[in-house]
Amino acid sequence: MISHRTIKLPLAAIIVLAAVAGCSSEKPERDYAVPDDLCGTPVSAKELTPFLPAGKQIKVSEEDHAGTKICNVVVDGTLVLTATQAWVAQGKTTAYFLAGQTLEEIKHSADSGRFRFSGNESFGKTRNCTDRRYKQELYVALQAQGSEHSDADAMKRLITSYTERVEESAACTAGSQ
Repeated sequence: MISHRTIKLPLAAIIVLAAVAGCSSEKPERDYAVPDDLCGTPVSAKELTPFLPAGKQIKVSEEDHAGTKICNVVVDGTLVLTATQAWVAQGKTTAYFLAGQTLEEIKHSADSGRFRFSGNESFGKTRNCTDRRYKQELYVALQAQGSEHSDADAMKRLITSYTERVEESAACTAGSQ
């Protein structure tokens, strides 16, 4: 015969056990502030957050290379996200631009191909950002290849809002002189 005993625990002990059990299933936290711009271009911290991992320290740095601005986001020494603004010859497409930026197949598109995206990469063509002198148009890319998060809808929202911010920036008008 099996004997059943009822163990009575004080309420305080139950609360402590529940708290300890709850802590083990929580995600690690970010000890850094999520940026609200990427190298001077405003970005929605809310839209960027899912692609940034937990960690202690974030570093955002900029590189300029002959018509291309690259913004690197590094968390705890790991490159997590790259934002690129690049001038490309007029008449090209977003598909043309992304071919030189990624080796992965990008299956999703929006706005008649103006935006192309996957779960962790996105590419866009700005409107009215034209360098008349060199006959170029401004394209943008967001690549979160160092992120464990993959969400095509979230990446679409992020590239759309980021592209709009670039269109409103000095980068857009820099080539129109």
